[in-house]
Amino acid sequence: MASADEVKAIADAKVLMVGAGGIGCELLKTLALTGFKDVHVIDMDTIEVSNLNRQFLFRKCHVGQSKASVAREAVLKFRPDMKIAAHHANVKDPEFGVDFFKQFNVVLNGLDNLDARRHVNRLCLAAGVPLVESGTTGYLGQVTVHVKGETECYECQTKPAPKTYPVCTITSTPSKFVHCIVWAKELLFAKLFGDRSQANDLNAQSNDSGGSTKDDADVFDVHEDEIYEDYGRRIFDHVFGYNIETALRNPETWKKRGAPTPKYIKDILPLAENEENGISNNSSIEEREQSLSAMASLGLKNPQDIWNIVDNARIFLKTLQIFFERRKQEMGSLTFDKDDQLAVEFVTAAANIRASSFGIQMHSLFEAKGIAGNIVHAIATTNAIIAGLIVLETTKLLRNDSKNYRMTYCLQHPSRKMLLMPVEPFEPNRSCYVCSRTPVSLEVNTQQAKLKDIIEKAVKAKLGVNSPLIMHGSTLLFESGDDIEEDVAAHYAQNLEKTLAEFPVPITNGVILTVEDYQQEFLCSINIKHRTYPCCGLDLIIRRLRGRRVPNILLQPTSWRDDFDEESDGIVLSGEVPTVASGSDDHADESGEKLPIATTEAGDGSDDVEIITADSLVTSGTKRKLGVDITCNDDNSGNTKQNTTLTTNTVAIAGGKRKLDDNENDVILIDEDPGNRKKTRLE
Repeated sequence: MASADEVKAIADAKVLMVGAGGIGCELLKTLALTGFKDVHVIDMDTIEVSNLNRQFLFRKCHVGQSKASVAREAVLKFRPDMKIAAHHANVKDPEFGVDFFKQFNVVLNGLDNLDARRHVNRLCLAAGVPLVESGTTGYLGQVTVHVKGETECYECQTKPAPKTYPVCTITSTPSKFVHCIVWAKELLFAKLFGDRSQANDLNAQSNDSGGSTKDDADVFDVHEDEIYEDYGRRIFDHVFGYNIETALRNPETWKKRGAPTPKYIKDILPLAENEENGISNNSSIEEREQSLSAMASLGLKNPQDIWNIVDNARIFLKTLQIFFERRKQEMGSLTFDKDDQLAVEFVTAAANIRASSFGIQMHSLFEAKGIAGNIVHAIATTNAIIAGLIVLETTKLLRNDSKNYRMTYCLQHPSRKMLLMPVEPFEPNRSCYVCSRTPVSLEVNTQQAKLKDIIEKAVKAKLGVNSPLIMHGSTLLFESGDDIEEDVAAHYAQNLEKTLAEFPVPITNGVILTVEDYQQEFLCSINIKHRTYPCCGLDLIIRRLRGRRVPNILLQPTSWRDDFDEESDGIVLSGEVPTVASGSDDHADESGEKLPIATTEAGDGSDDVEIITADSLVTSGTKRKLGVDITCNDDNSGNTKQNTTLTTNTVAIAGGKRKLDDNENDVILIDEDPGNRKKTRLE
């Protein structure tokens, strides 16, 4: 039983809850039942049908409404004496600044993306308010406590980034079904239904000078008086037949891998059979034609069935028909949405046909949707467990019971007969550029890199700054904001197009730039190091120093979506910053066993799958010790309270951890300590 003081502390506390999704619904309910009286909820999302299987405060009638507002109304029905303020807004909006955060006793995160988590972490540090972080992925989950000056902040440890795939693998040599999904979703779907003006590497390239691919304008445009069926068959033959034949003209590519088989519609679905199966303008099944689902139109009911090649071809043609006949007004502006049934059907069929060509196992629509939407199907019980753990840590924070703060991990399989593993929080990382303000280094060709490259690819993308102010000494180079005068804004626009060496006082080797974000009260120094890399295209640059670990971030020299063209400049940001490659963010329990980190509430993760133009290797093999002051970035060593180390030589995945495949590209880091000469294999 809670003491009278604890009950009063709970009743008097003012709590900010960020996120009203899978974890948020459970958390708000648990806060209400625990006795909290004053809660603010921020969430920018609206309710979708896919949320209803686990976000139990919502009903079907609420679809399309604000999550924060509906969650508030639902809880007030059984706790009418509570004071709940709902904010249907983005937590990164200016109104939610440091002063707003200072009014709360504790902040509780139930977010599903890294960018927002980093933003809240910085506001909590600036406001001096404790933060309780959380995340779930399937059966995995964790709750961590972050108190300024007492424990590490959220950004003291590197975080895994979204999975990326080399564009050459996607377009020419897929070996996994996910490669086919990315091709169908990011390239084919975008080319047919999205912005045609965007450059797109859909077509395969041949070494044969006479084997250039057909002009996209001729292939993907609908010809005058062309019916949908002829258009669909022509597109099918181009992407699954002609493009693969073009790829086969590169014999070197197929010496050590199986060659694909071109697929032509006449061989799979002859015109007569096509008409017999109801995929023609003369179909008499009027009720099915009214449907916006190709599956329903063709009598395919079970999304967990794996379609054969004929059914995939029928779905491919039918989805094209429905898009062009019933959703023509959306053509040219569509983007893939995992909740768009027709889009999922198209991507599944296209991916399966491509998989069949390359000898890859086909998948069901249910499986393909999970891959395309980066979905790890949610476990509602995990969300409930994590919500309960958040409230337990919150009550400790309100009592200032720092000795009993715990980071707790929810596991899929028992470890020493336990599914919940508590770990003492780490002390702040003195090499953290956020809470310890340690400078970072930026290696760049100052003769080629423009200021806008540095801002977009280093300052915003990697350092997580939203509204940057860039200074060189006392000279203001750039500032973002809505209240900037026109002439000043024009001056900043000119600066963005200058290379670093072109400024009146050149930004060259050894120059230090200062980056600020007033909203986050964030300040960071960047040490510029001029490098001319003899790299081809966007090759990853890895520094190998004997006995030292230097975490690196490769920043792509070209825009993600503008083009896949390759340039010869490279940008490397080094320091205690999040790395771009997928890897473990594991912590260890009291026995040294590694624990996987869940970074999103399952099912609500980002839908983005990025494609890169070079293979990415990572040097993220951090070795951290409990209860140790970490004094430098290069050698995280010292005495430990419990002789417990944290290593990251495994990869956290949904459902647990996996060992790295010896056939995968890797980097070997060798520990130079004579007493511990171990090799750690890093993906």
